[in-house]
Amino acid sequence: MTVLDSMLSFNEKFVEGKEYESLQTSKFPDKKIVILTCMDTRLIELLPRALNLKNGDAKIVKNAGAIVTDPYDSIMRSIIVALYALKADEVAVIGHYGCGMTGLTSDDIFSQAESRGADTERLQEAAYAGVDLDKWMRGFNDVEENVKSSAQIIRNHPLLPEGTPVHGLAISPDTGELTVIEKASASQ
Repeated sequence: MTVLDSMLSFNEKFVEGKEYESLQTSKFPDKKIVILTCMDTRLIELLPRALNLKNGDAKIVKNAGAIVTDPYDSIMRSIIVALYALKADEVAVIGHYGCGMTGLTSDDIFSQAESRGADTERLQEAAYAGVDLDKWMRGFNDVEENVKSSAQIIRNHPLLPEGTPVHGLAISPDTGELTVIEKASASQ
């Protein structure tokens, strides 16, 4: 049995037992905030509990490292959609200490991909498309600097509604303690 098979088996019972009823909410975030954070497994339950968020309170966008690499990437699109179509009014970038993206290089990933049988020769296609593979796969050296950089890209986006507060924080994946890196004023 695969992991997916066990999930599907559980899901059948979850739906039959109507366990979803206690989780029902609207698509609009009650606390009117969109959070960009890391996909780290340690944050799945810790982050919402450390922020006192329940189902329906926030739009949470996740990727490796809570990184906005480009003002027109899919992360930024999700933030803009949350602000305009889903009624969020505030943005928080929340990185975390001990992130797997810290110190990660593209060579680390590409050599692992090759050792697992990926056709790395096809990566040359990316160069023809103008993709800088090193930048695309590179991590960062300092989580706080990464949070500042991502928050700055969001803050400078031409579609960001005027006055939208954009905050930067880091969370301890061990304790849930938050470090405020940048706290926007209410009028920002």
